[in-house]
Amino acid sequence: MHYTDSINYELEQTGRLLKKLSQQLFRKLGTDISPDEYVTLDTISINDGICQRDLAKLILKDRANTGRILDSLEMKEFIERYIDTKNNRLVKKTRITEKGIEKLENVNNTLKTYINGTVRKISSDEVEKVKNVIKKFRINLGKSVKINI
Repeated sequence: MHYTDSINYELEQTGRLLKKLSQQLFRKLGTDISPDEYVTLDTISINDGICQRDLAKLILKDRANTGRILDSLEMKEFIERYIDTKNNRLVKKTRITEKGIEKLENVNNTLKTYINGTVRKISSDEVEKVKNVIKKFRINLGKSVKINI
């Protein structure tokens, strides 16, 4: 069997295409937010008060890249960072602002049409099955991959 016949190859190629599509869409839509900033903002919106280290794990970026993304989002006033304690230590936590919520909703509404277009020839049942299988695959893969964050 060749690597190009594996599920790993199919997922890797699909991931690359999705990344290119999102970059093209964000440029075309003229949003003042990058795909990485969008994913980060969305992740913060459902993980209020998350610290940079935990956020980095969720978005699979190193802490330096995560910090740069957070700096940009903070400069645009989409998030705010504040000092809190975690395990009796001071940590910087992050929360989304009202302006960030508005931006996220705006981008979500705009992207919805494009996202729906990528799966229009696939039934909703098939989409759910694929999503569940990919999630299982990602979880199993995550057990084998060492990520230094």
